[in-house]
Amino acid sequence: MEEIISTEYSEIMQKSYIDYAMSVIISRALPDVRDGLKPVQRRTLYDMYELGTYYDRPYRKSARIVGDTMGKYHPHGDSSIYEALVVMAQDFKKELPLIDGHGNFGSIEGDGAAAMRYTEARLQKITQEVFLQDLDKDVVNFVPNFDETEKEPEVLPVRIPNILVNGSDGIAVGMATSIPPHNLGEVIDAACAYIRDKDLTTADLMKYIKGPDFPTGGIVVNKDDLREIYETGTGKIRVRGRTEIEKGKNGKQLLVVTEIPYTMIGSGIGKFLLDVADLVEKRELPEVTDISNMSGKDGMRIVLELKKGADPERVRNILFKKTRLEDTFGVNMLAVADGRPETLNLKRILDSYVDFQFDLATRKYQKLLEKEIEKKEIQEGLIRAVDVIDLIIEILRGSKNQQMAKDCLTMGVTDGIRFRSKKSEKEAKQLCFTQRQAQAILDMRLAKLIGLEIDALYKENQETTEKIARYEKILNDYDTMADVILSDLYLIKKEYAVPRKTEITNAEAPVVAEPEEEETELVFLMDRFGYARTIDPAVYTKNKEAADSENRYIFHCLNTDRICIFTDKGVMHTVRVKELPFTKFRDKGTPLDNVCNYSTESERIIFAASMQDVKMHRLLFVSARGMVKAVDGAEFDVTRKTVAATSLADEQDGVVFVGFLDSGDTLVLQSHNDYFLRFAVSEIPEKKKNAIGVRGMKLADGDAVEEAYLLENRTDFTIQYHDRELHLNKLHLAKRDGKGTRPRS
Repeated sequence: MEEIISTEYSEIMQKSYIDYAMSVIISRALPDVRDGLKPVQRRTLYDMYELGTYYDRPYRKSARIVGDTMGKYHPHGDSSIYEALVVMAQDFKKELPLIDGHGNFGSIEGDGAAAMRYTEARLQKITQEVFLQDLDKDVVNFVPNFDETEKEPEVLPVRIPNILVNGSDGIAVGMATSIPPHNLGEVIDAACAYIRDKDLTTADLMKYIKGPDFPTGGIVVNKDDLREIYETGTGKIRVRGRTEIEKGKNGKQLLVVTEIPYTMIGSGIGKFLLDVADLVEKRELPEVTDISNMSGKDGMRIVLELKKGADPERVRNILFKKTRLEDTFGVNMLAVADGRPETLNLKRILDSYVDFQFDLATRKYQKLLEKEIEKKEIQEGLIRAVDVIDLIIEILRGSKNQQMAKDCLTMGVTDGIRFRSKKSEKEAKQLCFTQRQAQAILDMRLAKLIGLEIDALYKENQETTEKIARYEKILNDYDTMADVILSDLYLIKKEYAVPRKTEITNAEAPVVAEPEEEETELVFLMDRFGYARTIDPAVYTKNKEAADSENRYIFHCLNTDRICIFTDKGVMHTVRVKELPFTKFRDKGTPLDNVCNYSTESERIIFAASMQDVKMHRLLFVSARGMVKAVDGAEFDVTRKTVAATSLADEQDGVVFVGFLDSGDTLVLQSHNDYFLRFAVSEIPEKKKNAIGVRGMKLADGDAVEEAYLLENRTDFTIQYHDRELHLNKLHLAKRDGKGTRPRS
């Protein structure tokens, strides 16, 4: 019989989402503080260990490794496994590469790795010796895999603080981790110091760990902020690339980028080159005449050729300020600790590491001790057996089967065994070997009875006794176990530590002194296609007739000024004059949408003027819904590139006219249905730029203002109206907010 259970849908969704989020956080996205590895990395390394892809053996196809890992341990798609494998093989992403890749594994400039069917891989020596060495000694727990057909390690027995050495980054549900890499030698020194004295403070530990050590080098320039970052586990690290000044040809100087910030790896390098080119094009970096990327196997080398007499320091500061040559690395040392995500500081990480190492050492030496005790038991049994070997041979010859002989050796049971004498039978009843000893005696070869073999047995037993005493001392004495761990760390440091790559210092924020620019007058031209440029006033005067006929907007401006572009969407875009190309008369300008936020697809330009002129006038706005207002031009003197110039009545409304209100006495509004209304501009109130305005003309349903004309009373103003001229200044002067009239055709 079926039972229907009623429950709240929201409760089911909440529980399901929490379960999903925790699964992503714990099982996929975040590293474990003990081994510093995400599950996919751990499973890939363990699978390679199982496949026997050791550092001293031939490479294996990456596709084989990925397929085996996915089939046994990580059923989340081959791309995530291969990506993890590739990253662990890239020396520009990992301080300590864990995999030795053979083939195309990508480049620092963002080139992707070849397909997994082409590349090969094997374990690095340090991975095999430091990450996987003691898996056979039961030092970590093994758990069932996803379908419970295999066993996998819960954590790898890593003997270094890998979470600090290689760092980690990942995005989970509602949280992300970003841990910078550190120098192996420094991290081991700090770990050793912490093992000797757990009362060390973060400041004490930072005497050993100076700061991050990125594989790409660079310079950390906010040294004073590092202490707070390591105490809280969060913060921002400012990293600069390293530059050098070299002599070029013809007396020119070269500014060479030899190291980049860690955050610039990949597409960031290409973007840096584009940013520099953009700065040159905008004349913000006129000192640079050429830029080339000469990076290769020998390292990073991006060369900027400078003009004669250029100041390299100014160029360098501009690059730091306006490109990613100085960038921020956000630190959030989030990891799984004790089964839950936690933001960890430096001391907490080392504390977890030390506890893990003592746990590993305890389980390792407990296992070794058990093996040696078992070995000693067998050795002692064999030594006793040698002393009564004749009796044992007699028991074996007189027994009908192996079990009968074994019972006699362990319990003195002589029933059914034929002895040569009663004395032998009596001695046999006194035997009391253990089960292990009895089995070893039964398995013993006769060659063991040779004199030298017996001496070797005594010597081996003595060595076993010494090992047992040593293992017991390690297990029972904290200082002795600490010495063993320290000795192991010193050996790892001696073999694998490398010099620091990243410099740690304090540096002032880059200051760029803008060169004083002499104010010059220019003429702004923009054609009907939206191409804008500036030309010399003398050139304009010489070609005035052609310029006036070919361009929609023409006005004088200064090279230090800004151009204001008003559109039908009620916004104003600004462009610095220096960002526009200064051209010859017949040269083409640049599309306006290349230098500001104006969109040719969704906006239409209504009015353009220089900021200097806008500030000196009041601006008239007329919308399609018949709304009018005046705005003080000073309100538009803002630093933002795009601002709201006016508010519109609704989504169908739009700006149809913007102009300088000071230049007219009356305003004529023309609707789509050919209604005309003429009224004095004095009736138009002044409003703020974010206001809608007041109604200038009453419109019938479906009608809209199509055109607006500012008139001067003494000037005749005519337009073409139904194949005849209409004199607008002769229209009846009415009041604002009227319906207007239709002129006779």
